[in-house]
Amino acid sequence: MKISRTFTEHDSVVDLINEDYDILPVLSRFSLPLGFGSKTIGELCRESGINVNVFLLVVNFLLSGKIEAAMLDSVSVLEIARFLHNSHSYYLQYKFPHIRANMLSALDPAHDDINPIIVKYFDDYINEVGAHFNYEEHTVFPYIKALSQGERDAMYNIGIFSRKHDHEVENKLAELKNIILRYYSTLMPYRMYDVLVDLYNCEEDLKQHAQIEDHILVPLIKRLEEE
Repeated sequence: MKISRTFTEHDSVVDLINEDYDILPVLSRFSLPLGFGSKTIGELCRESGINVNVFLLVVNFLLSGKIEAAMLDSVSVLEIARFLHNSHSYYLQYKFPHIRANMLSALDPAHDDINPIIVKYFDDYINEVGAHFNYEEHTVFPYIKALSQGERDAMYNIGIFSRKHDHEVENKLAELKNIILRYYSTLMPYRMYDVLVDLYNCEEDLKQHAQIEDHILVPLIKRLEEE
């Protein structure tokens, strides 16, 4: 649920989390340490070497669905790319292995026929997401760096990325959830329920990741291209 409140650097970090705890994975991708105490957002960001304007732009956009033009003008596209790079590491090195381990522990031995299919389906999904991330790491991010240094590439522009940025990968995860919900019976349902919660959360998290790219990264790159 979107909120109307806009957070500033003077607001408490704990108040931000209490407003919507779904923001916690975003804080982890900013590598913000726990033990917030009574720190404000500004204090925590400065202590952690995080650009507070980038943090507020991302967080307020995810909470409200809105972007203030003045805030967009105050951030560097390189810093947004750095956050997205950290997000890639978060998914590939932590989130996906975590979900996969939970999934393996939830599989019922009575379903030796379908268990390998479910695992392969998820592995294929991880590989597809990884390929998308790899494209960004080796094509989009180097392009951003070169563009920020005033270099032009006659063979590439951000419109190519936008056209490739579809949501077919999201649909694949939805299909996996549907298979488990409709057809997977087990004597240990609580474990598979946990897996489903993981899958739903992951799906929503990746949608937000894509929204940051579509509504923050791409407009910032277009501005550089037009300069």
